[in-house]
Amino acid sequence: MLAKVSQKAPDFSMSTTKNLDELDHLARLSDYCGKWLIMFFYPMDFTFVCPTEIRGFNSRLEEFKKMNAEVLGVSTDSIFSHRAWIKTPPTAGGLGEIRYPLASDITKQVARDYGVLLEEKGVALRGLFIIDPEGVLRYQVITDENIGRSVDETLRVLQALQTGGLCPIDWHPGDRTL
Repeated sequence: MLAKVSQKAPDFSMSTTKNLDELDHLARLSDYCGKWLIMFFYPMDFTFVCPTEIRGFNSRLEEFKKMNAEVLGVSTDSIFSHRAWIKTPPTAGGLGEIRYPLASDITKQVARDYGVLLEEKGVALRGLFIIDPEGVLRYQVITDENIGRSVDETLRVLQALQTGGLCPIDWHPGDRTL
């Protein structure tokens, strides 16, 4: 099943860093029932653009939580690579503490299901998906490996989706809907 906007999001089950010491947590789509899910794919751990995005979402996490949204980062790296990257300080090329989980799509099936897998490289493109509290995919954007995303735009789109109205070009919170 390939992810399509306005349809049920493909189910998933992936190991995460939610419990960094034990690495015993599995994230499933059903875990987010009743909440909005911001799920984003990134190419690889220990790279250059990826940590800017991961830290960017981390720095704005409270804004997402106030909007009843959870954040989940995903790559095709192992859960052990994720843990090592988080435990490595930023001054040494690591992430440092992250307050939301990173998931391991080591089988690459979730990246395939969401249409972001570069088969020839075995890594994911930068894909961002907003899934509503009923598990329906409401928004997706996929970019090449070298282009970072905007947390501001992600928040704006989430706010627009939550209005339930028709939001014209350049709509921002507080603007009228159509």
